[in-house]
Amino acid sequence: MKFSWRTALLWAVPALVIGFFLWQGSFASSTPANMGRNAANTRMTYGRFLEYLDADRVVSVDLYDGGRTAIVEAVDSELDNRVQRLRVDLPGSSPELVTRLRQDNIRFDVHPVRNDGAVWGLLGNLIFPVLLIGGLFFLFRRSNNVPGGPGQAMSFGKSRARFQMEAKTGVMFDDVAGIEEAKEELQEVVTFLKKPERFTAVGARIPKGVLLVGPPGTGKTLLAKAIAGEAGVPFFSISGSEFVEMFVGVGASRVRDLFKKAKENAPCIVFIDEIDAVGRQRGAGIGGGNDEREQTLNQLLTEMDGFEGNTGIIVIAATNRPDVLDSALLRPGRFDRQITVDVPDIKGRLDVLKVHARNKKLAEDISLDAIARRTPGFSGADLANLLNEAAILTARRRKDAITMLEIDDAVDRVIAGMEGTPLVDSKSKRLIAYHEIGHAIIGTLVKGHDPVQKVTLIPRGQARGLTWFAPSEEQMLISRAQIMARIQGARGGRAAEEVVFGDAEVTTGAGNDLQQVSNMARQMVTRFGMSDLGPLSLEGQSSEVFLGRDLMTRSEYSEEIASRIDAQVRSIVEHCYDHARQVIRENRVVIDRLVDLLIEKETIDGEEFRQIVAEYTDIPEKEQYTPQL
Repeated sequence: MKFSWRTALLWAVPALVIGFFLWQGSFASSTPANMGRNAANTRMTYGRFLEYLDADRVVSVDLYDGGRTAIVEAVDSELDNRVQRLRVDLPGSSPELVTRLRQDNIRFDVHPVRNDGAVWGLLGNLIFPVLLIGGLFFLFRRSNNVPGGPGQAMSFGKSRARFQMEAKTGVMFDDVAGIEEAKEELQEVVTFLKKPERFTAVGARIPKGVLLVGPPGTGKTLLAKAIAGEAGVPFFSISGSEFVEMFVGVGASRVRDLFKKAKENAPCIVFIDEIDAVGRQRGAGIGGGNDEREQTLNQLLTEMDGFEGNTGIIVIAATNRPDVLDSALLRPGRFDRQITVDVPDIKGRLDVLKVHARNKKLAEDISLDAIARRTPGFSGADLANLLNEAAILTARRRKDAITMLEIDDAVDRVIAGMEGTPLVDSKSKRLIAYHEIGHAIIGTLVKGHDPVQKVTLIPRGQARGLTWFAPSEEQMLISRAQIMARIQGARGGRAAEEVVFGDAEVTTGAGNDLQQVSNMARQMVTRFGMSDLGPLSLEGQSSEVFLGRDLMTRSEYSEEIASRIDAQVRSIVEHCYDHARQVIRENRVVIDRLVDLLIEKETIDGEEFRQIVAEYTDIPEKEQYTPQL
C-alpha cells in the first residue's frame, strides 16, 4: 500500500487525542486520594455508619472530597472483630460528624481537595483544538501540490497548464506517420525555436500561432507531443475546457497567468487542445452566447496579439470544429498558420500501420499493403485500434502471432461491431440472404459500383447480414455515374425482396438503405448540380444553432423550387430502383444459386462471388487502382 502523509495524519490525530485523555484519566486515578478510595471496595450506608458510631465500633475516619466521602475503619463482630475498611457517602459537609468524632475520641483526618483535575481538564480542553488546527494546517500545506486540492481553494484563478521545462514525451517526428505535409510545416516551427537566426537574418518573424485542424483521431495531439519532444524548449499544455469555470473572470485570469508564466520561460510552446471549447464565435447561439467564455476568449485574443504582444511564445491549438471558431482568432497575427491534418491516403495508412506494427507479433503471411488497401477512410487512431483488436483476438484464440484471419475479423468489428449469434435456418434467414445477395449482385453487375469484398449472414451490431464493398481507388472525386450506381446498389436489397417474395413481404431491413439513398439523391440535386434543375447549389452544409453561428436557419430557395427538388429526388430514386429490379429479374437463376450457397456457408468472399456470377453473365470491367507505395 502506498504511504500517504494525509492518511497517516487522519489516523494519528484522533489516536493522540484519545491516548491523551486515557493518560489523563490514569494519572488522575493514580493520585493518593483516589488510591485511598479505591482501597475501600466495600460500601456502607450512612445509617449503618451511625449505628457503628453508637456501638463504639469505629476506629478511624478519613474524610475526602470536602467531607462528601469517608473511608472508615471499623470492627466487625461478624468477622471475629477484625478491622474492615469501608466507604461511606456522607450527606454534605456534616460538621456535626466532626464534633461527634471528637467527643468519642475517634481518630480522624481531613484530606484537602486537589486541583490537579481542573488543571488537566483545562489542558484537555485546549489540546484537542490545538491538535485539530495543527492537523488541518498540515493537510492544507500538503494539498498545495495536489491539483484541485483544498489548499488551492483560493487559487482557482491560476493557470492549470501542465509545464515541462524539457518535455520528455517519448514521441518524435519519426513516430508520426501518414501526415507528411503537416510534419513539414511543424518541422519549420521547431527550426524557428532552435535556430531563429536563420530566419531573422532575412527579415522573417516567428509565427505566433499554429492551428491544427482535422477530424478526430488523425494525430493532432500526437503532433503536439512530437513538437514538444523535438523542440527541447519549455512546453505548456492545457485543454480549452480548463479555462472556463462558473466563477466570473476565472477564465480570463487563467489566460493571463498562463501567458505570464510563458513569457518568463520564453522561447516556449503553449499547446491548447480542443480550443473550440473557449474559442467559439462570440454572440452565437440562443441568448447571444456565454459571457464568461467570451471574456476568456477576449483575454486570449489580447494575449496572443494585443497592445503589448508577446515574443518567443508559439501557441499551437487543435480542433475538429474550425467552422465555429471566432474570426478574430483565425486572423494573421494570432493563428498565422492553419495546418490540415486529414485522414491518410493509402501510402499514409501503410506508414501508420508500420509504426503501430512495431510492437506487434505478426505472422509471415501478413501484408500491411493489403490492410492499407482495405481500410480507406481510416484515421491513425482507427488503424491503431484495428491492430490492437487483432492482437486481442489472437490472444483470445491462443495463437502465437497475428494472422490475416484476425485482421479481417478486427476490420469487421471496428466497422460494424461485435459478432452476434448466427441465424438459424428459417424463412427469415433466407429472406436476409436474398436481401444481401441483391446488394452484391447490383454491385457486381453495375459498372460504376465498387467491387464486392464479401457477403455474410453473420450478424454484427444491429445488422442481421452485411455486404462489404471495397473501393477500387482512393476516391477524392465521385462522378454522377458512381453516385447513381451506389443508389442502385443500396436499393438492390429491397428490389430482391420485392421480386422474389412479392410486395406484401418486403421488410424493414432496408430502413438504413433508404436513408442513404435519400441523402445521396438530395445532395445530387441541391449541392452537386446533377439534376434537371441545373448546376445550382441550393443548400449548404447544415449547422446546429447551439454549435455554430446563426440563431435562425433560412431557406435558400422558394417553395416552388422546393417542390421541384422533391420531384427530382423522387425521379432519381425511382429510376435507380427500376433498374435494380430489372437486374434482379434478369439474373434470378444465379441469385437463387448464390442464396443457397450463402445459407450453407454463411460467408462468400468477393472473388468466389464473381466467379459464380461470371458463369451466367458477363461482368463489366471495373477500373483498378494501383497506387505508388
